[in-house]
Amino acid sequence: MPRYLRNLIIALIVLAVLYGLDFVFQARMISPYFIRILMLSGIAITLAVSLNLINGFTGQFSIGHAGFMAVGAYSSAYFSVTYGANLAATLGGGKLAWAICLAAATIIGAAFAGLAGLVVGVPSLRLKGDYLAIVTLGFGQIIVVFLNNIEVVGGARGYSGIPIVQSFFWIFLIAVLTIVVVYNIVHSAFGRALIAIREDELAAEAMGVNTTRYKVMAFVISSAMAGAGGVLLAHFDGYLNPKSFEFIKSFEILIMVILGGLGSIVGSVLGAILLTVLPEALRGFAEYRMVIYSLLLIILMITRPQGLLGSTAAFRGWRGRRRKKSRTEAEEITAEDTRDSASVDKATLGERQSETSLREKDSKNK
Repeated sequence: MPRYLRNLIIALIVLAVLYGLDFVFQARMISPYFIRILMLSGIAITLAVSLNLINGFTGQFSIGHAGFMAVGAYSSAYFSVTYGANLAATLGGGKLAWAICLAAATIIGAAFAGLAGLVVGVPSLRLKGDYLAIVTLGFGQIIVVFLNNIEVVGGARGYSGIPIVQSFFWIFLIAVLTIVVVYNIVHSAFGRALIAIREDELAAEAMGVNTTRYKVMAFVISSAMAGAGGVLLAHFDGYLNPKSFEFIKSFEILIMVILGGLGSIVGSVLGAILLTVLPEALRGFAEYRMVIYSLLLIILMITRPQGLLGSTAAFRGWRGRRRKKSRTEAEEITAEDTRDSASVDKATLGERQSETSLREKDSKNK
């Protein structure tokens, strides 16, 4: 079977499953509370997987993801409030017309967020490590300040009147598309260049990789997908508030990525679901809920710092460090003696081989 035909069949199956589940949820066969948690998990998946592209696969440290999310959310909300109803009426109304309007809003939100990523990425991605983190964090806070002072989108009061579209199909369609895009990027030549930058940026530059260009491209793609996540959030509740996009939100998304494992798409999905469900599961503990939540995260980071599904090659876990420390001094001396004797044997063997080759040359000359 040709590859394109196989991919088409898989895509049709996924669309059919999503549509079927959306029909079940619209029929209210399941509690609305669980449906809400499930949809919020889908939005979190989009945000976590998109951030993993820049933090996990490219090796950069960005903590301003909520800022790009806010750009996508507010730009799409403004479009929906100002032009959405008129566009839907022009198209004849109905579910199909509103689906087209939502698709247009998603494209607009992703485009504006990607443009913001380009504006931030070009000057800042020449920096590394903590400096890049500070720049991206500052950008996120600048966005919040701007939103608090722009009356067109509600200012500090928040932006209301956004058309509510609580569609399981649309939320998880965007999540699946995000996963597919990131997966195909990682398994392409472009993705190999990003991984080379993550492993050793100087070596990548020496091999002719334009590191700044690749990092900016990854940053723009990641920002655009974060903007799409913001579009989903804006139309999920029909209300936006600048406080929802402060640096705490960026750290929350970052924790999802680190918890699942840097450089693991499945890990990002698992981390997003876990950190969305866990606070709700602990609501029965009332005032101790956040304490238990924090303790669980601390214990996990101590016992498995590489994340749930992270690569053990990049980060050495607590057990590995413990095994290294548990070696006695006698074992260290024995291991060192073994290495020394092995090196001596190799040197002796090399000398013997060179002597034999010299003797053969002399006999041939005679």
